[in-house]
Amino acid sequence: MTHRELVKKLFENQDLKYKDFHLPLVPGISSDSLIGVRVPILRKLAKEFFGTAKTSGKSQAGTARTVGGSVAKSAGSSIAPDVAEFMDALPHKYFEENHIHSMLLEHIKDFDECLARTEQFLPYIDNWAICDGKKPRALLKDVPQFLKRIQAWVKSDHPYVVRFGINMLMDLFLDDRYDPKFLKWVAAVDTAKFRSLPSGSPNGSAAVMAPNPRVAAATPAGVTLANPEYYVQMEVAWFFATALAKQWDDAVPYIEKRKLDPWTHNKAIQKSIESFRVTDEHKAYLRTQKV
Repeated sequence: MTHRELVKKLFENQDLKYKDFHLPLVPGISSDSLIGVRVPILRKLAKEFFGTAKTSGKSQAGTARTVGGSVAKSAGSSIAPDVAEFMDALPHKYFEENHIHSMLLEHIKDFDECLARTEQFLPYIDNWAICDGKKPRALLKDVPQFLKRIQAWVKSDHPYVVRFGINMLMDLFLDDRYDPKFLKWVAAVDTAKFRSLPSGSPNGSAAVMAPNPRVAAATPAGVTLANPEYYVQMEVAWFFATALAKQWDDAVPYIEKRKLDPWTHNKAIQKSIESFRVTDEHKAYLRTQKV
């Protein structure tokens, strides 16, 4: 399957009612960029598309690296040429192409190639729907190196690189791989740097809001980010709500000592209280900790 054939299949599976339903749920994407394909179909197409790799030769050992926006591998590749060409064609035109791309990462088996392909794609993520719920498990083949990259991601000036890093900690490192230092990493995220700044008041109108220069510098051309501060704050809140459910003794001091900004602090408490995984006793205590 080629990139063009993939896009053709996406339009063949277009559901306009689903498109109208989904569009308001993902701020920042335009109607023209959304085809309207349901997630189960996207997963099926991603699996089918990646499956063409089986005819392109077995993966060989080698070190993957990003070169000029594409990924080179010193000795062989675990993905087919058509898939590699698609993954190098960034930024994508359609929301569903980004969804397929993020799903393809979950099919890569080689650690180095998965890491290189993940880092190639991360700066092009522009909304929560593409960022969340993805688990490229090949990265767990080298946990120490994976954690080094996560630590770098949560310090990024790109909001969705940060959100992805927090997602990895929340989904993969709050149970048997847990370490209390992960709470420190997330609590240290500077959400304020993602706040848009006034860029002037043309013609006497209200100030036009522009991205923080640091965020703009971390964002590739052609990628537009909607309300980045909110989506980082929300992810920090979700992380701590999950940590309060799974690692209460280590997590609750971050609430008691007000380690998060007030909005994120209260949102983490709200999400914890809404969770069926948090005990009634703990919920009652958290209600006393609101600011």
